[in-house]
Parts: sequence; C-alpha cells; structure tokens
Amino acid sequence: MGFFETLRRSLLVAGLTLAGVGTLQAAVPSPKSHFGFDIGDDYMLANYTQTEAYFRKVAASSDRFRLVELGKSSEGRPQLMLIASSPANLARLEEYRGISERLARARDDAQAARALAEQGKAVVWIDGGLHANETVGPHQLIETVWQLASRDDAETRRILDDTIVLLVHANPDGQELYSDWYMREPVPAKRVLDKPQRLYQKYAGHDNNRDFYMAALQETRNMNLAMYTRWYPQIVYNHHQAAPKGTVIVIPPYRDPYNYNIDPMIPVGLEALGSAMNLRYLQENKPGAVSKGGSVYSTWWNGGLRTMPYFHNMLGVLTEIVGNPTPMQIPYLPERQLPDSNLPAPVTAQTWHFRQSIDYSLTANWALLDYASRHREQLLWNIYWMGRNAIARGSTDTWTASPTRLAEAAAQAKAATTDAPQDGLGPRQVAQWLQRPDQRDARGYIIPADQADLPTAVAFVNALQLAGVEVQRASRAFVVAGKSYPAGSFVVRADQAFRAHVRDMFEPQDHPHDFEYEGGPPIAPYDSAGWTLAFQMGVAFDRVLEAFDGPFAVLPVGQLQAPADVPVPASSRGWLLDARVNNAFIAVNRLLKAGARVSRVPSRDGAFLVAGLEADALAVALRGTGVAAAVAPADVVAEAPLRAPRIALWDRYGGSMVSGWTRLVLENFGFDYEVVYPQQILAGDLRQRFDVLLLPSGALPLPAELAIEGKAGRTPASPDPATIPAEYRSMLGELQGEPAVAALRQFMGQGGHVVATGSSSGLALQLGLPVASHLRKPDAAGQLKPLSQREYYIPGSVLEVAVDKAQPLNWGLPARLDVYFSDGRWDNAPVLDLPAGRADIQPLLRFDGPRPLRSGWAWGQEHLQGGVLAAEAGMGAGRLTFFGTDITFRAQTHASFKLLFNSLLQAGATGTAAHE
Repeated sequence: MGFFETLRRSLLVAGLTLAGVGTLQAAVPSPKSHFGFDIGDDYMLANYTQTEAYFRKVAASSDRFRLVELGKSSEGRPQLMLIASSPANLARLEEYRGISERLARARDDAQAARALAEQGKAVVWIDGGLHANETVGPHQLIETVWQLASRDDAETRRILDDTIVLLVHANPDGQELYSDWYMREPVPAKRVLDKPQRLYQKYAGHDNNRDFYMAALQETRNMNLAMYTRWYPQIVYNHHQAAPKGTVIVIPPYRDPYNYNIDPMIPVGLEALGSAMNLRYLQENKPGAVSKGGSVYSTWWNGGLRTMPYFHNMLGVLTEIVGNPTPMQIPYLPERQLPDSNLPAPVTAQTWHFRQSIDYSLTANWALLDYASRHREQLLWNIYWMGRNAIARGSTDTWTASPTRLAEAAAQAKAATTDAPQDGLGPRQVAQWLQRPDQRDARGYIIPADQADLPTAVAFVNALQLAGVEVQRASRAFVVAGKSYPAGSFVVRADQAFRAHVRDMFEPQDHPHDFEYEGGPPIAPYDSAGWTLAFQMGVAFDRVLEAFDGPFAVLPVGQLQAPADVPVPASSRGWLLDARVNNAFIAVNRLLKAGARVSRVPSRDGAFLVAGLEADALAVALRGTGVAAAVAPADVVAEAPLRAPRIALWDRYGGSMVSGWTRLVLENFGFDYEVVYPQQILAGDLRQRFDVLLLPSGALPLPAELAIEGKAGRTPASPDPATIPAEYRSMLGELQGEPAVAALRQFMGQGGHVVATGSSSGLALQLGLPVASHLRKPDAAGQLKPLSQREYYIPGSVLEVAVDKAQPLNWGLPARLDVYFSDGRWDNAPVLDLPAGRADIQPLLRFDGPRPLRSGWAWGQEHLQGGVLAAEAGMGAGRLTFFGTDITFRAQTHASFKLLFNSLLQAGATGTAAHE
C-alpha cells in the first residue's frame, strides 16, 4: 500500500477529509458508473464526447449545477461551462453575476461597493484541457465536478455557499483527438501518450494559449465573452503541464519581471494564493510544489488564459503539474533535494501514477476555493478597488515608469551631478524630469474613421470588445486637441477599470534588460517581450493627453462591430478597390471565384480594377467587408487580369502551428489552398497542380551560416512509420538536404513561386543565392563571426522596417511598417546582406536606422541597421520570395498580411499558362 493511500485511509478512519473525500450525495452518477473507470486510473482517458455526456448528466441530476453552452468549438462541438454553487445561490445566479460585474467595472461609489461586496459571492474560474496533450487538465475537471456534486462535508458546503465556481472546458476538440489517439491501443500497458497526426486545436495547437488579446479562435472568443463580459471572476485558475524535473507542480507566485501596467495588488494577491496552496500541500503531506525562481513562468506577458486576467484586475493562477496516464518517473536530482523558498518541500524520486496528479490538482482547486470562501468579501472589494485605482489614474495626469525612462533619468542625474551641476539635471530633479508634460499617460485614444484601412481598425476594436474594454463611437464629427475627426470614429477612454489592458494594446511594452548576470546571457521571457496590438494590426490612432469629450455613444460591452457596407456607384468603366484595405482581398477572391475580371493598377499603389459586371454583383462581393468601390477614371491603366492562385501550403505530421495560423488567415480572407506534406513536395510533381508553395517557418531548418551564435535551426524528425496508422504515413517526412532543394528548384524552374518565412527563408542560401547573414562581426583575426546572444538578443518584439514602395509585392503598404520579429528562445529570424547590383534580387523590407524597436526588448538592436528582412529573387521561370519573420504571426499581424496576399495574387497572375 502506497504512502498516499495509507494517509487517505487513516484520515477516513479519523473522520477527516482530503479533497475528493466526503459524504456522497445520492443520485449523482459517479465517473466510474459513466466512464467505466475511475478518473486517474492508469492507462485510461475519457474523450470529450463522454465528458460532455457526463457533464450533462451531472447538471440534470444535481441541484448544485447549471449547464451553459459558451458556443461551438472550431470543429463544431459544444463548449460547455458548468456553474457550481449552492441551490440557494443558483436561484439568485443573475443577481450575483450582476454584483460581480458591477464591482469589476468599479463605477459605484465606495459605500455602494462595500455593500455589494458584503452581499456578493466570490466567482472562481477553474478550467481544464486547453493543451490537450496535458491530459491531467480535463480529467481533474471531471473529478472536480464529481467532488462538488457528491461531497457533503462542512468545507464543501461552505465553499458552495460562499462561491460561484465556473468549471470551463477550454478545448473540446483537443480532448477528443488526444484521448482517442491514446486509447487506440487495445492493450492498456502498451498505451503511449505520443503525438497524433494533427494539431490539437484546429489552427493553433499549443498556441491556443497565445490568442487571448486577439481572440482569433472560436474557443478564445467563447471564453473571453464569458470571462470579461459576463462573469468577471476574481480568481482565474488555468491548469497546465508539466513541472520542472524533480518537482511535482508549479504554483504561484511567479518570477520577475511583472508587467508594470498591472495593479500592484495583483502580484501581492498571487503571493497570498500561492501561500494558501503551498500550506494545503504541506498539510496533506504532498511535497514537490515549486514557485518563483524555481520555474520559468513570469507575469510580464499578456495574451494567455491566466495572464490576460492580470490586466483586468483578476488573479490569474497557473499550475504546471507532472502526470501521464502511463506511469512515469519523478527523477532524482540532487539540486532539487535541498529545501529553499522556491521549493520548501522536495519530493523523493518515485514512480508516479496518474491519480496522484489528479489528487494534487484537487488539492490546488480546494485550496483556492477555500481561500475564496474565507476571503469572499475581500476578493470582491479588491477587484473593485483595483478598478477604482485604474479609473482614477485614467482621470488625472499620471506618469507610468518604464525601464527606458528610468535609465534615461538616471543618466541625466549622473551627468548633472558630475559634469554640469549648475545647468544640468540634479538628483532632486529626477522626479520632475520623469513627469514632463509631454510624457504623461494618455487620457484616451481616438481611432479615426477616415484612416486608410478602417475595416482592420474595426477588427482591432472587436478584439478590445472581446476583452471587455469599454469603447465609444462618435455619432457626428468632433474636434479634440485642435484635430477634427469624422463621425464613426472610435474612442477608448483610459478612465475605466480595465485601463491596464487598454494601455497594453495601445502603448509600447518596454521589457527590462534581463540577464543572468552583468555581461552574461539573457534570461528568455516566457513568451513575447512586446506585442502592442495596435502596432501589429497597423491601426492609426491618436493619444490624447488632456481630458476630452464629444458626441460619443457607448457601445455595449462585448458587442462586435461590422464594417459598414458602402453603396456601389454606377459606372460604365469599372471600379477601383483600394489595395491598402486588407478586406479588399476578400472581395477580390470572391470576384475571381465568380469569374469576374480583376486587374491591378500599378500607378495607384496596386489598386484593383474590377470590370465587366453589374454594380449589384460587385455589391454582393463587397458585402460585409467595409470596402468602398470608387468609379474608375477613364485613363486608368491596369495589368493583365488576375487568376485565382492555386496555393499549396506545407505542413508536417503532428501539425505545424505556423502553418495552422496561416491556414486561418487564408480562410479568413477567402484564399483557397491545399495542404501538402514533405513526401508530396519531394515527389517533384507540384507545378502541374499549384502556382505557389508556402513554406512557413519550420518547414526548412535555418542554415547555421544565417543564424546568430548557437541558433542554427533544425526540423523535428518524423516518428517511426511502424508506430503510425497506415492512413497517416503519407504525412511523414522532412524537407532537408539536397533532395528538398532540388524539388523546390524544379518547382520554381517550371514557373512556380515559393514564399518562405522565418527559418524557411534560409532556402535562399541553399539555392545558391549570394546572401549572407547581416548579424556578424569580425573577430580578432578579421574573420566574420555570428553575433552571440550576449551581443544581440531580440525575443518576440515589434520592430519598424522601411518598405521599398517600388516593388509590387509592397503595394498597399505604408512606407514604414511595424512587423513582429523574434530571434529569441523558439524562433529564428534571419537578417541578410544582399549583393549590390543584382537586378534579379530585390530587397523588400530593410532596417534603415539604429533603433528599430517599437515595442518589446531589442538588445543590440543597432546591429540590425542596413540589414534586409525580406527580398525577392528570380529563379528560372519562377520566383522565390523570402521573409525573415513570420508575416502572419498568430493571425495577429494584420499590418503585414498584404505581404502574403500580394505574393499569392502575383503567383496567380504569372501562373496563367498553367491554369489553361
């Protein structure tokens, strides 16, 4: 008998309970009666079909639950949320939801808010299954539902009386895929949790936890609407795997840096929750909980399920636990055996069973629920108080400190003290220097309705709406700070409870220089260092520093906007569609599929000339896009008509996230495509079927010659075909070496167009083009050597590049473009030198200054100056276009989408002969 089972039985004899032990209520079906096994049994997983049915049974048989369908998943499954509370609370559920909303929005005065906090119930969100290969998550959710339905001990009754628990399945499609894949082996002891053939979220896979401020995925939209426009939980608990080796579970608090936009009560609150969890683990003799510097997780980044709550005054909790339905080992690591503040109770090396992970997860759930019950009123008051702080800061002149501004102030103070104490800035003047009037925080942001690409601005507003941000719209023209704005412009005020999120979407991030030691290697941010969404989407906006007002109508929170249809004027010569508008490509794709005549006009920045159809037919193609059609002038000169490009998109067995996000972008903008795998490419027959082949980052490894020190790329090896069902073996293989280069050279030699991004852009060198890495410097012997990460390090950030407007692939782009760029922990973003005087190789994007950073962290950014980020080269009858960065990054970078779209349409135009 194991230690935990002995402890469990001893506590039962003594009349005590652990999480998951208690007097059972009648009539509620147990997991074993439904699934045929106990949750946590080795070698056993439930799929989502079974889980959904169980949730519905529990809701139908228990008076402690309400079942809510949040919406459909990307594959059409219902995404469910079970609401657990006492029957008395459920009878007043809408009242308590309203209290939670009012306190989160923080518009009441303090006296009214205090009364609401006394009356309300703490709302706690607990999810599972977001990352489907992390199988503990959905199974602890099932067991938690069972425990809340069946336990009748005093603690559980108190929790149900004091709290409203939102139990959310985060990825129905993924659980179905992974559980069925694992259970396909009929012999339990032979089951292995390996990778199935495709992504466990249709488009994003693991990146489904990188989508929350953009909400490009259906599941994200469902959860955001529930969290930020309906329930406003004070605690959001996001279950994940896995813990660092030699530990069991990562718990809060997390390591620095934390984002300076969030309220300081957030990190302090996380410490309190972490203490509650750690104490309960120690009380139940469950060692192995690690926090703070014991793991890589921080509170800097926005965009994850547990991190975006910080910017909404909610306590976002992440745990990362070990566990596998197939028994695994906790290894012995000497460095993990000495207790410290990160790991107060080391765990011994042992064989670890799935049920142990379930039990640890239940302990964490009950620790948070117990905390929420005991501190119900304080949690409700705290979210109100943080909201009031945000509103107050947005209503007055404030200055937000950032690493760069503080460093500049320190330098000014030092210079004033040592060099010019009479005239310079002394130490006592630092605060005054930091609070210069022009450096004030914005009182609000205005998104003009007369910008070039208003439909994309509307998409940005919808992302804000899905995050619960309060947005207003002007009913007529108005003037602010001497500037005129048209009716229909959007206004986002800073004096709102979610001000931190507003700032994070409009203002640049300024990540601190974070190194292991002075002069040492950088410490990688957990994800992006900079992400300002308005920059990534290319949205024009104005920062307003003074209080302002106007004819503004408040949009209902969460109400999504649609670009207004514009009437099509009568014309006998045809119409022009503005190529600066991303949605114009939706209309063009509809028109091409309908057989309409569409051409491009070089003299008008690549505008689309549409001719040969009636105005009503064009209006149908434009419906829902917000694109305006202008009457074509008599002297307009257009190129040959376009053809719908035949697009092949690389993917691999197991699925590429970059390819998946590209699929989503192509579908959203109406491009048809076919996914191809390495074996099909290597077979060498693509040109008969396709005009263009997309090779997203990861399709090809980055050659060492183009990488910074230690960052040469590699592609994952395919699994052994013998372990894969026969119907999926055609998806296996890799694009590497001379066979891959020869197949791609043949495709382009026959007139095909290859578009390569990120690591795959290294194909230019493999094809023999005279390109070289720009990120080198001479060593002592005068030999050029790659820069090291001590000299140059740019994790995911937003950088500005110069756009060569003479190139057709840049039609519709501004002269200066913000791009997402990453040469950090997971990515390779080559920056190149091109030979001079070669007409067959044309640069598209270039770094033309020493400080291209717009948002994030760019150590050694001066090394980028003069480097080329994108270029195009003729290859026989075809063409290679290569981008050093991912131009469709996570379906967020709307500003750079036209680089892809123009490449595709150009391939269709040059592929005319192959179409006929």
